[in-house]
Amino acid sequence: MTEVLLIVGMMVVTFGVRYPVLALLGRIEIPQRLQRALRFVPVAVLSALAAPLSVIADGQWFVSFHNPAFAGSVAAVVVAVVSRHLLLTMATGMLVFVLVKLFY
Repeated sequence: MTEVLLIVGMMVVTFGVRYPVLALLGRIEIPQRLQRALRFVPVAVLSALAAPLSVIADGQWFVSFHNPAFAGSVAAVVVAVVSRHLLLTMATGMLVFVLVKLFY
C-alpha cells in the first residue's frame, strides 16, 4: 500500500507543478526570444545529468578513453556536432561504449 500511495503522491505533485504552466500557455503569449531559449532546456538538463556520469567512475574522476562512458560521450558529441542526426548520435555513442567496454 505504501508504494501505491507513493506513486499517487508523485503523480499529484507532478501534475500540480505542470498543469498551471500548461493552462497559462493558452492564455499568455510568450515572446519569441523566450520560446527559442526554452527549446534548449531539455538538452541542457540531459547534459547536466549525463556529464557527471561520463567522467566519474566508482566515485573517482576517470577522464580517459579507457572509460566507456567518457569515450561514448565524446564520440556522441562529435557525431552530434558534425551530423546533427539524433539516431546516428545515439547509435554511435552506444557502439563506442560497448566496444570500449569489451576491449578494455
